[in-house]
Amino acid sequence: MDMRTLKPLLRDNEGAMVIETAFVLPILVLLGVGGFEVSEMVARNTEMQTALAEATAVTLAVTPDTQADIDTIEDIVENSTGLADDRVSFVRKYRCGEDAAVVSDETECGSGRLVAEFLEINVRDTYTPLWTSFGIGHDVEMGKTQMVQIGQFEAP
Repeated sequence: MDMRTLKPLLRDNEGAMVIETAFVLPILVLLGVGGFEVSEMVARNTEMQTALAEATAVTLAVTPDTQADIDTIEDIVENSTGLADDRVSFVRKYRCGEDAAVVSDETECGSGRLVAEFLEINVRDTYTPLWTSFGIGHDVEMGKTQMVQIGQFEAP
């Protein structure tokens, strides 16, 4: 074969754009889906943060004295977030005097000490991105915790 017969074929660019698109399009689709999934996770994280702020506001307004009051606030958070009962928890915690650590039982503080009573609010959620259905990656666990002081008393 002569070089003159190959020369016109070397200058043919008709299919170049189709081939370039075939290489670039999957990457662009993945970037688009990834951006969408990240925005979904950020939105869910913001919803959880808003629910914690709502729980804090209700807790400070009501100052729950009984477990029934705490359960009512917990139900409010569950309804506003759409989370299951096991994904939202409210736990009483106590700080003895000026100790840095918190304890779960006020009797651990000792007699005559000033005890600060807190309500620890935990909100957890699992986000399943689209790409996990293709076997890529895994579920994303998200969680928020907030401590709200609900009282102060002297230990008996």
